[in-house]
Amino acid sequence: MKRLPTYLAAAFFGMAFPAANAGDVAALMQGCNDCHGEGGVSQWTDVPTIAGLPEFQHADALYIYQDEARPCRDAEYKQGDTSRAAISMCAVAAKLSEDEIDAIAAAYAELPYVKAKQEFDADLAAAGKALHDEHCDKCHSDEGTNPEDEAGMLGGQMMGYLQQSFVDYKADTRDQPKKMKEKIDALSDDDVTALVNYYGSVQ
Repeated sequence: MKRLPTYLAAAFFGMAFPAANAGDVAALMQGCNDCHGEGGVSQWTDVPTIAGLPEFQHADALYIYQDEARPCRDAEYKQGDTSRAAISMCAVAAKLSEDEIDAIAAAYAELPYVKAKQEFDADLAAAGKALHDEHCDKCHSDEGTNPEDEAGMLGGQMMGYLQQSFVDYKADTRDQPKKMKEKIDALSDDDVTALVNYYGSVQ
């Protein structure tokens, strides 16, 4: 993905986010990109892509991290100054104002969602598709890639991240709607593996 020229980026941020300084938003996004990949597109299986996430869902996730209602694991910076100390998403979110959270979420929502190219098991993916169609498609339509669902992007997301997310949901250490918890609790470990391979197959 090509970067906008500096003057165009400044104009874009200035028009889109009057409540937050354009330079500050760009700097905040660069900090995000140092863990999530250039333009918010991850190259690492344990790190989710955040480009193209629905604005509401992205902002809500950051507010949940502020409340420490999701696991707060330390993670190393993937690019930029990688000598910086590892940091958790809860620590990152704690430093953000409401205006900054809303501006970051709006900015990434404007970027294209890029599905990851990754290896998957075709047989498991087929089993996962059947599970998705039966249990998940109502809230995660279009292979889990419809931003209008405001329910997270699953298809084409990094498989290592998805696997850990399922573990967290099943352990009830991650905030989730009651109807989703019922679905998650009914999944076996084999079901989870199949679903992860299905979402990884969406490329």
